[in-house]
Amino acid sequence: MVLEVGVIYFLYILIKVYVSVMEVGYVSRAKHLAPVILDAKRYKDAADYKIATERMNILNSLFDYVLFIFWVGFGLRWLDSVIGIDNTLLKSVVYVDLFIIINYIVSLPFELYSKFYLDKKFGFSNMTPKMFLSDLLKSAVLFLVFGSLVVLVVSYIISSFALWWLWSFVFIFIIIVGINLIYPTFIAPLFNKFIPLEDESLKESIEALMQKAGLKSSGIFTMDASKRDNRLNAYFGGLGSSKRVVLFDTLIKKLTKPELLAVLGHELGHFKHKDIIKNIFMMGGLLFLMFFIFGNLPRELFLSFGLDKTPYTIIAFFLLLSPIVAFVFMPIMGLLSRHNEYAADEYGSECESGEVLANALEKLANENKSFPRAHPLYIFFYFTHPPLIERLKRLGKKYHEDNSALKESCAANNE
Repeated sequence: MVLEVGVIYFLYILIKVYVSVMEVGYVSRAKHLAPVILDAKRYKDAADYKIATERMNILNSLFDYVLFIFWVGFGLRWLDSVIGIDNTLLKSVVYVDLFIIINYIVSLPFELYSKFYLDKKFGFSNMTPKMFLSDLLKSAVLFLVFGSLVVLVVSYIISSFALWWLWSFVFIFIIIVGINLIYPTFIAPLFNKFIPLEDESLKESIEALMQKAGLKSSGIFTMDASKRDNRLNAYFGGLGSSKRVVLFDTLIKKLTKPELLAVLGHELGHFKHKDIIKNIFMMGGLLFLMFFIFGNLPRELFLSFGLDKTPYTIIAFFLLLSPIVAFVFMPIMGLLSRHNEYAADEYGSECESGEVLANALEKLANENKSFPRAHPLYIFFYFTHPPLIERLKRLGKKYHEDNSALKESCAANNE
């Protein structure tokens, strides 16, 4: 069984690396074509940023494979042997916490490189070492307190019930819904400042949009996103009475009032079409499948790795192998998500106009340096939004592209 698991994980990493390699090659050729959507300088910068991040992703994937070999070949047994705690529940908490902490520490160089080199080089990050350490400390406290409690409860469920995987799924699903409820009012304010929107005219217009869509919120806020990052964004956070509208301060500075309303209209489209609820239940379905799979792993699998089937080894295997299950279902979830994005664009264009929404999306792409072209295989696996060119065409924009060289290149690569 060790061989079978190793082969499955190797194929997973191989596919990820292959898709990234195809994307790097595609973008490297596409950056020499005539720019679309972005101005010439930002088009080249966006291509260079995309290439750099995908190359880092390739290294990260290869590192994940090495880390996987370490854990299944030695690390999980070593961790079991060095934790001299007899109480199963307490040992589970310590074991899983250490497993996660070790994974984070050894992967930290990738995060530091991304935040303090790549993102700064391309004009995104305003992160300082002090701010990074502050965020890290707050996240660590949340993880050690609430994450440990979750591990404790799941370990108890595994130890106490024959259908533990079903009750663990129910518990984790409730936790996910709970996090969505408290995130805007409890978690997010730990990291950013939220100030009620001061522009009364804009506030009234947004409230009129929400009333038309039937959305009641706990307020409209601006977030000091620029202290960390220069990218533009806005979102509706929370569920039920905790829902709030959040505008990045960077977004308010760059978009006109009609463009802001068009972008928020797009987000309201997701609410109107109940996409948020659909996404929660879609994620719930995937989570249910994961728990079913890992809840029915045979004891022999654990023994083949030199481990006993305990609550903490079950959770460790879940954390190690669940990304494979998620990766398999990503194309299906991406396809559904892209469909929802087109529908949300239609609603957003009705709130203002297709032209205004298209102009707003073009500004977002320019400011965020989002490269407008991507390899079809990369779109298939990773895109939750349709390619921007296709979205803009549906909104009435006209682009004259000569992609024949890229299509021929893709065909040659696939032969």
